[in-house]
Amino acid sequence: MHVETLSIFCDVVRHGSFSRGALASSVSQSAASQAVRQLEKQLGAQLIDRSKRPWELTAEGEIFFKGCQEIVERYHELEDAVRRGQNPSGHTVRLASIYSVGLQHLSQYVDQFRARVPGAAVDLEYMHPDQVRARVLSDQSDLGLLSFISSGRELTAIPWKSQAMVVVCTPDHRFARLASNHGGVRPHELAGERFVALDRVLPARREIDKFLRRYDVEVEIAAEFDNIETIKQAVDEDAGVAILPEPTLRREVRRGTLVQARLLLPVGEPPLVRPLSIVHRRKRRLNPAVTEFIRLLRNDAADAPLEPVSTPTAVAVDAAPPTGTQKPPPSDDPTAAVVGARGAVL
Repeated sequence: MHVETLSIFCDVVRHGSFSRGALASSVSQSAASQAVRQLEKQLGAQLIDRSKRPWELTAEGEIFFKGCQEIVERYHELEDAVRRGQNPSGHTVRLASIYSVGLQHLSQYVDQFRARVPGAAVDLEYMHPDQVRARVLSDQSDLGLLSFISSGRELTAIPWKSQAMVVVCTPDHRFARLASNHGGVRPHELAGERFVALDRVLPARREIDKFLRRYDVEVEIAAEFDNIETIKQAVDEDAGVAILPEPTLRREVRRGTLVQARLLLPVGEPPLVRPLSIVHRRKRRLNPAVTEFIRLLRNDAADAPLEPVSTPTAVAVDAAPPTGTQKPPPSDDPTAAVVGARGAVL
């Protein structure tokens, strides 16, 4: 039983297709099919149920696939270790991120990483949160950047950033005046407003809805979208107001096309924030370059200083992150802190 055969089997399962798995392994489709049949013959067990459309792994196939992933991964690590002597230089970190993290935001980390680890590279791709999760689980990406994500049986989530959620509106909206004159908007002032919302299936939407219910606030949903850029465009076209992570609005606020208003809450009330996490497949062995990239991200986890509003009756949402979402303490092990919240969004 050769490692190449195990690798072909893993690629077929990850891609859910013999043709795509063969392409990933740089072999013909017939060769991939023969490799899987060879494994089944040697094991004396059916790994793939071909009678179903699309085909599915059998119970034995599920067990074998999990073990194969670890074997193939470990082999490649040993191969790299021999070639590079455990020097991270020459490695490529494959990073999948949700769109709203932003290319400009991540580019600074990529540049710092390249300067810190000469010869190493970062292969960065942006995609829908469900795709990020799938890429990480299938080992097509070493790391993922997701929001509202939890550690579980399959994924490890490392806390990265806690971003304040703010109200966004056009410069001529009354909330812009409230932001200028009173420092922000109180929850009850959102009542009855036309609201451009995230898609209701997304966890961030559920968190915002929960926040509004906490203050008995009802809004008029004018539109729903599954990405932040479309929501900002809708707000700019006066479709309504929205609640979004503050860092995603900096470009528009700087240009003066949109205005952000902090959420002013009673003292002691938990703020509304978006937690971002770095994720990788659970039990995955991380090569030196990936470990160094995680360390770089965690060492610069803050988006901006968070300062409380100096008033005895109200506090801004970005006064401080809630318990459990603060930046984790420094550690020599970049994966030491493992937390989460189910799902992925934004």
